[in-house]
Amino acid sequence: MSTPPPNTPPPNTPPPNTPPPNTSAPRYYAPGGGLPAQTELPTGRAVVTEAYTVIPRGVLRDIVTSVLPEWTDTRTWILNRPVAGGTTTFAQYLVEVGPGGGSRAPEPEMEVESFVFVLDGTLTVRLLGTDHPLSPGGFAYLPPEALWGAFNDTDETATFAWIRKAWQPLAGRTPQPVFGNEAEIEPVGMPGADNKWRTTSLIPVDDVAYDMHVNVVTFEPGAVSPFAGTHVMEHGLYVLEGKAVYRLNQDWVEVEAGDYLSLRAFCPQACYAGGPGNFRYLLYQDVNRQVLLGGRR
Repeated sequence: MSTPPPNTPPPNTPPPNTPPPNTSAPRYYAPGGGLPAQTELPTGRAVVTEAYTVIPRGVLRDIVTSVLPEWTDTRTWILNRPVAGGTTTFAQYLVEVGPGGGSRAPEPEMEVESFVFVLDGTLTVRLLGTDHPLSPGGFAYLPPEALWGAFNDTDETATFAWIRKAWQPLAGRTPQPVFGNEAEIEPVGMPGADNKWRTTSLIPVDDVAYDMHVNVVTFEPGAVSPFAGTHVMEHGLYVLEGKAVYRLNQDWVEVEAGDYLSLRAFCPQACYAGGPGNFRYLLYQDVNRQVLLGGRR
């Protein structure tokens, strides 16, 4: 065997001045299912209270999935639905679509609007005959009465978050479809946070035709929301990456990537991101409508 000349770099060493690989791109948590071993304790972090619900990622197992009508090669974890004593404005799912799977008619209620956010793989959303391939971070807002479909045309599983809400009509206003990728949208830093707490808005925030907002919220290590937000908006919160401690009502709750939180109206809430990496989550809230009291003119 020949001896390499002096100062020869080891095999697979990048050339001098080669920049390091980009490892800052977000990686979103997607559930894998399965079941824990019989030797595991059943104790976990799941909790349901009068103010909030926490569904930790460890309970997203095979035996709690649903098969939705009109979908093929697909299974769904239903994370939230309107219930007495809880949130009332929306439903939220995690949907796993196998290769070749999907639906030509995913939405059974014409008055319902949808928001789709891809966590893993590639999902193609078809609207008015046009295909929109969505990679991780890609999203689609589908307005009420939209005829749309969703398909996995690849050889890999696709997983996405799906938010459904009954649109509250507003005279003279019609929401339009929105497509994009959160990585291509400039986030807005929160006041006084030195850009360590920032929000990426995925639905137009200045158009009252839209009665819900969906954002990606980012906290860098050590960043906080420095007050207990107590407001009328309900929240559906899916943790995309990282971990943090959340103040919910009177409790401090540890959360991590893959956990889901459902917060009813007026649940006090605050957050502290401890690191070591960024803490990021997908956030739903209902907005832009009068409180209806059932009165008649």
